[in-house]
Amino acid sequence: MAFKPQSESEEAMSDINVTPLVDVMLVLVIILLVTAPLLTQSVNVTLPKTAETTADVKEQPLQLGIDAQGIITLNKLPLADLAALETALKDELARNPETGLHLYADKDVVYSKVAEVMATVQHTGIAKIAFVTVEQ
Repeated sequence: MAFKPQSESEEAMSDINVTPLVDVMLVLVIILLVTAPLLTQSVNVTLPKTAETTADVKEQPLQLGIDAQGIITLNKLPLADLAALETALKDELARNPETGLHLYADKDVVYSKVAEVMATVQHTGIAKIAFVTVEQ
């Protein structure tokens, strides 16, 4: 038996064969594409009927309104200015520290007026503010 001497011109193959890797990845992608729609389908069940319940809300949130002319109302009572709003909100916050506020702003009100009112609300310390809109 004769051994072929390894010449210096022949080098070891240092490239990685990525063809099997690509094949495996393609199979995994196909499996994912086939099974994904099956995971999003819901189960058909008949839910039991119960009596209607109301939300467990201890106190309703404050209703702060700004009409197109810039008149501010709190719980449908008009307020003279931002100082009166701040005083009323601080009184409400003293009664209930967890009070929330729903802001109803007319679509034609000037943005700067809404920004001033929001800054006043933030200054009083009320953290729960929600904007009320109408679905189109």
